[in-house]
Amino acid sequence: MSPPAFPLESPEAVWRLLEGERYVAEEGLATAIFLALRLGRPLLLEGEPGVGKTEVARVLAQGLGVPLFRLQCYEGLELEQALYEWDHARQLLEVRLLEALGERDRERLHRSIYREEFLLKRPVLQALEVGRAVLLIDEVDRTDEAFEAFLLEVLSEFQVSVPELGTIRAPFRPAVVLTSNRTRELHDALRRRCVYYWIDYPSLEKELRIVHLRLPELPARLAEGLVRLVQAVRGLGLLKPPGVAEALDLGSALVAAGAGDLDPRVLEPFLGALLKTREDVERVRERLPSLLAAL
Repeated sequence: MSPPAFPLESPEAVWRLLEGERYVAEEGLATAIFLALRLGRPLLLEGEPGVGKTEVARVLAQGLGVPLFRLQCYEGLELEQALYEWDHARQLLEVRLLEALGERDRERLHRSIYREEFLLKRPVLQALEVGRAVLLIDEVDRTDEAFEAFLLEVLSEFQVSVPELGTIRAPFRPAVVLTSNRTRELHDALRRRCVYYWIDYPSLEKELRIVHLRLPELPARLAEGLVRLVQAVRGLGLLKPPGVAEALDLGSALVAAGAGDLDPRVLEPFLGALLKTREDVERVRERLPSLLAAL
């Protein structure tokens, strides 16, 4: 089996790497990342939308100085979109060109069009070929069990077989990050292959630190009021509670508008940056005066 590509020496080293990329992580997450890298296993991150699961892969790649390959999962995702497919249009043109030049031997025609130059490499194969890379398999819960079985096979051996070309093995194990919003339960076999970590909504102190790091231009008083408001809104039982990403979007909107204070008149036009359904917007709009008064 291929060796780990990223021999970071401790969870503290991982924590410093994340901090250097302005990602605020707790000790548990840094330890999970360290274990995944050291053991050469995928890291499975679950949590509510917008809590920073996808961002882990991005900052990890940036901090390690390696490429990031992202596979965005969706219902009906086929293996070809994850792994590879042949460029049939170019292959057909190649056959026509060779035939025009007088080539008639079917075996030679077959060999000429099944070469690597005609292979369209998708994220999983790209990451395996590079080895020292981060492979993000985002929202894996949107796929089906057949796709999970494919992932389990690839992530067990870190190699794939292309019948026309042979077996492609990773020179090093890429860092693999799987994210899930738990729209369905993942199979136990895939979970056992991974190092698992749940990313929860942040505490007030942690979220305030995130806002300060990501939006230093937002005045401290506004930042604290924004975070307290978002934390209160999450307790209203909304259809889609706002995550950290939405809190940052609202903060960016306030900065762009040059807002000097938080009041219903200022915030109402920007609720669409924080909330993503009509029902949630209407509910928060009705409660906005009392929410702000309680800050």
